[in-house]
Amino acid sequence: MPCKTTSLTLYKTPDTVHLETQQERTRGILKQMKIHKFTCFILPLILFITIGHSHAKQTQPISETLTIDHFLNKIYEYGNTQQTKFQETQLKFASPMVIAGVLSFIASSISSAGGIGGGGLFIPILTIVAGLDLKTASSFSAFMVTGGSIANVMCNLCTTRPKFGGKTLIDFDIALLSEPCMLLGVSIGVICNLVFPEWLITILFATFLAWTTSKTCKNGLSHWKMESEELRRNRGENLENGSVEDGTSDSTKEPLLGMKEDGKSRLPWTKIGILVLVWFSFLILYLLRGNRYGQGIIQIEPCGVLYWVISSLQIPLALIFTAWILCKKESNQHQTSNDKEEDLIRDGPSNKMIFPLMASLAGMLGGVFGIGGGMLISPLLLQVGITPEVTAATCSFMVFFSATMSSFQYVLLGMEQTDIALILAIVCFVASLLGLVVVQRAIQEYGRASLIVFSVSIVMALSTVLMTSFGALDVWRDYISGKYMGFKLPC
Repeated sequence: MPCKTTSLTLYKTPDTVHLETQQERTRGILKQMKIHKFTCFILPLILFITIGHSHAKQTQPISETLTIDHFLNKIYEYGNTQQTKFQETQLKFASPMVIAGVLSFIASSISSAGGIGGGGLFIPILTIVAGLDLKTASSFSAFMVTGGSIANVMCNLCTTRPKFGGKTLIDFDIALLSEPCMLLGVSIGVICNLVFPEWLITILFATFLAWTTSKTCKNGLSHWKMESEELRRNRGENLENGSVEDGTSDSTKEPLLGMKEDGKSRLPWTKIGILVLVWFSFLILYLLRGNRYGQGIIQIEPCGVLYWVISSLQIPLALIFTAWILCKKESNQHQTSNDKEEDLIRDGPSNKMIFPLMASLAGMLGGVFGIGGGMLISPLLLQVGITPEVTAATCSFMVFFSATMSSFQYVLLGMEQTDIALILAIVCFVASLLGLVVVQRAIQEYGRASLIVFSVSIVMALSTVLMTSFGALDVWRDYISGKYMGFKLPC
């Protein structure tokens, strides 16, 4: 008879069952306590984030607010907000911004040689490389052009040439005749920019800059040929006289101390004062008018009657200043000898009215294209026969007034991130000084003033390619999205 074995594992006494039941209850209580502690820690945090980000919004029902999806969305929004703030704080240290600063340094050093602002290069660099929006890039570009123009003006006011009788390279008469009409043209061009469709602006920009670039290149080649012939002629004369030392003539070794010949300053402070008066007059009108959104120093209706009345005051203001300058110049010409007239338009045309007309055209096109007028008026001055040195110095002087006016307007109308704009302005200031020193040394060493013309051609060619490509992409984007591409109202 087989033995029966009893399995002790299947048999539990009442005491054992009671003990296991107590252990399970204890584990359950501990688990609930852990969950309660975790909930007490997480729930206030989530409620704080939720309340902090929804206090300005419309009150929602608790059933919609206290959901897991809502909590997750709020946490995600909070993280994105903190990341955006961190990125804005670290904008000046971001690698794209550093690369944009390096490229702007190179662009400013090249632009300074031709006396042009370089806004046609700065805006594409800041938008494409640094990823800034067009409005921010335009405000930064105004500061950058201002920094470069300050360096140009400082150097040109302190530099004289024996070739021009020991006078400064800046032709103040051209600046006086051109600046009021250029500022008026910029205002008209800005209104046209608001009215014209993007595709028309892009076509006009590409056409005009392609034409002026080709003309400037031809002008540079003709200057190069004339300089080569002059250097060959001077070398032959010096060889005959036996006065050649190390392949350089005495004229290239003359120190730039022409102002000390008669012991008195040659700066025309009266003309500089008139230019400052013109600058303040237009600045006051700009600040009173504000922009088309009503942002100004006084509260006026955006694009209202008063807005257009103040805008139209620029026309008589520019005409009055130009007529006054012409009459004063004519009276001085009759009172003094004709040798005083050498200050006006060195080697240039005798018809003085051509300069206000050219300035108006350059300012208008600059306002339409959204760039400074220096890159547009410089080829025109070269085309009418102004020497490259005088063209570069005079254009930089005119760009200084227009760029500082734009910078003041941006600051007074609430521009943000001015610290970054000032850093970029300092970068362009240093780059302009470096470019001016290199070009002036090259001109003194080799006698090639055509280098200025070629630097202008390089900047214009690069600006044509970059700005045209940038505008073409915007036109294509508007066409794909079905956006209206016709003429618009200015307001």
